[in-house]
Amino acid sequence: MKATIRDVARLAEVSISTVSRVMNAPETVVASKRDRVLEAIRQLQYQPNAFARALIYKKSYTLGLLIPDIENLYYAGIIRGMQDACNKLGYSLMICNTDRDKDRLLSYIDAFHEKQVDGIVFASDMLHPEYYEKLTGCRIPFVLLSTHSYEYEVPSIEVDDEVAAYDAVKFLIELGHKDIGMIGFGHHHSIAGPPRYHGFVRALTEAGLEHNADRVKNAEHRYEDAYQAAHELFSDTPGLTAVFCVADEFAMGTISYLKDRGILVPGQVSVIGFDNLRMANMFIPKLTTIAQPIYQLGYRAAEKLHELLSTGEVAVLREKMQHKLIVRESSRER
Repeated sequence: MKATIRDVARLAEVSISTVSRVMNAPETVVASKRDRVLEAIRQLQYQPNAFARALIYKKSYTLGLLIPDIENLYYAGIIRGMQDACNKLGYSLMICNTDRDKDRLLSYIDAFHEKQVDGIVFASDMLHPEYYEKLTGCRIPFVLLSTHSYEYEVPSIEVDDEVAAYDAVKFLIELGHKDIGMIGFGHHHSIAGPPRYHGFVRALTEAGLEHNADRVKNAEHRYEDAYQAAHELFSDTPGLTAVFCVADEFAMGTISYLKDRGILVPGQVSVIGFDNLRMANMFIPKLTTIAQPIYQLGYRAAEKLHELLSTGEVAVLREKMQHKLIVRESSRER
């Protein structure tokens, strides 16, 4: 039979409360008793019951993660970073894919509440009032990842999308490109769409270059959507020599469209992406892109949530991590 905490206490000749203190606050137990308890745990191969610990300490040692699209490779890096941080901090991780569906997202918050998760990381979606009210109504501490809220005082961690997009387009301008288009997310239901568009416009404006509506086409969130958007972009403005794409998957869709049209990348058109997914270095041509520290964002989100759970506050409310320009084969001088 599986050993219980009573078995450990009996073998170590201590009280049950002493065994509990050894597992949760070992520094509070004198060395002689602590050593006996640890030896008893080893001999009995005792593993504490997670549900029982949750009842006793009112903590499940579990974090929840809400992501909009588990098929997107961006979230693979986020999940890996969070998982590694959770392992270090003593948490398990539960992941729910919302598919950008409001009702599904709200139901997952209810599920997290029923499972008594200690806190939630809310990733890459707009924090609508009903989401905020649901989370606060359930009294679940939460942190925003790759998104933010200026309406509510909620901790967040992300890159500066506007500055990153500005740097991408400025790089294309410095290569000598003057006719630059954009494949964007659009402004509706997108947290990153507007700031990346504003960065695009700011770089062109500072350089005195044109940025009319025909030079910007929006896609949803997939490669095939970007392929269609690239078709629309080059049908309206065939003279473009460079394209800024707000995601690496969009850059891949754009390059595939150009290849199918017999247009060389980067020989005739330079393309820059955003994210620096693992595939960016495997794609042909290898993508020039704006690198987000994807793994570190996930890791830091878990740390930030742990900080909130442990102290009731965070040192930095709205935290920004650094992006980096990665120059590869999909861009060249004009």
